[in-house]
Amino acid sequence: MTVVTESPPAQPITRLTPSDDRLITINGDWAHFKLIQQGCEQNSGTKLFYFDGTIEILMPGRPHEIFSHVIGYLLSCFLAHQGILFSALGSANQGVEGTAASQPDQSYCIGKLKPIPDLSIEVVFTSGGVDKLQRYRAIGVPEVWIWEDWTLALYHLRDHGYDRIEQSELEGLKTLDITILKRHTMMAETSQGEAILSFTKYASMRI
Repeated sequence: MTVVTESPPAQPITRLTPSDDRLITINGDWAHFKLIQQGCEQNSGTKLFYFDGTIEILMPGRPHEIFSHVIGYLLSCFLAHQGILFSALGSANQGVEGTAASQPDQSYCIGKLKPIPDLSIEVVFTSGGVDKLQRYRAIGVPEVWIWEDWTLALYHLRDHGYDRIEQSELEGLKTLDITILKRHTMMAETSQGEAILSFTKYASMRI
């Protein structure tokens, strides 16, 4: 075991990827975004984003959801084994009214529950769209992790914006070996059970 505006929006731009993700990008203001959000309330599989006059509608495919759930499970496993108080918020809405909104794949509050999570995680299989880090900077998320091209990139918010980092700077995650997390995330593509069992063993040894 391996340890609404009144003016009409621009025409949508639809991108299909091998992962079956479907991304629709629309030009629109905050009011337009809120109308779309109301219309999608009964569709739990759709994720909505807004920043700088751009609305993104993402319908994740199966590979996207697999990686999202695996990363979330592994991270929750690690925090639980370390005895860290945390709240896993999943893709709960987060944002700043009139400025930016996001539904990440996974999000966490470390310690007490907060209006803005400490960590947001996105799985990316689609290209294009707005700069995700600029959107999260507008929201004020301290740390953002992005899984893309078979690797996990970590970013921590500074006064000037996000800096790429090699290790999480969040309390409770500073001792997490990111290389091991990435390895087990990739392992889950072929065997989720093996990945979970192996990572659980690693997390228990970190106590």
